[in-house]
Order: sequence, then C-alpha cells, then structure tokens
Amino acid sequence: MMIPVTPRISLEESELQEEFLRSSGAGGQNIQKVETAVQLRFDVARSPNLPEPVRERLLRLGGRRVTKEGVLVITAQRHRTQERNREDARERLFALIREAATPPPPPRRPTRPTLGSKVRRLEGKTKRGDVKRLRGKPVTD
Repeated sequence: MMIPVTPRISLEESELQEEFLRSSGAGGQNIQKVETAVQLRFDVARSPNLPEPVRERLLRLGGRRVTKEGVLVITAQRHRTQERNREDARERLFALIREAATPPPPPRRPTRPTLGSKVRRLEGKTKRGDVKRLRGKPVTD
C-alpha cells in the first residue's frame, strides 16, 4: 500500500520498519512492562520512491539520526500508547521528507549599494563624529 507524503512522493508501506521497545524515564509499573516506544526505520539510501535531490537533502537533514548505511531512525516515546507513538514517528518522518522535498531558495545575487544609501551612511558617520568631537575637552585660545 502506498502512503502519500507530498503530491509527487509516496512511500511503500514495506519501506517502513517499526520496532517496539520500552520507553525510558519515569512512569511507574506501566512503563516497565509495556513496550510503547516506537523506533521507525526508513532506508533513505535504497528507497526507490525518492528522487535523488530529495534523497540527498533528507540525508543531510537527518543528521545524527541517519546511520552509516543511510537508514533514518526515528524514535517516538512522547505518548503513553503504542499507537499514538507510531503516528508521531510517522508524522515526524513525513515532515522531514516534506522539508527535504522543498528545493532550496536560489542564492542571493549581490548588488551594489545605491547612491542614496551611501550618502545616508556618510551623513550618519559625520553626525556621530561631531557628537564624539563635542565630548572632548574645550579648545582654549
């Protein structure tokens, strides 16, 4: 079954591997015996449904969550139920893919300062210099 992420990108259900483990931290008896945390694994490097530029940006965006083999690992343990943690992990993965799917903005073309901005800058420097000059000791004749 295909999962739509963006209008152009859909993922195969089989590409996502989920593993359930016990959440860390405080929580009493429930947290010590119930495996509610979800570890979602997505093989970015070998996914046939990702275009190459999106794949490269996703590997960069993943940062420390990406293994050397190119597998993105997302761990979700915010919620008390396994189902809500599954949804949270998937939504975080899809948000990362959506962010990687947006192309970077074009680089800024450097422009020269206008004549008006140069004049304003020089006038400001002159005024500041006058203020500093007035702070000095009075000139005695």
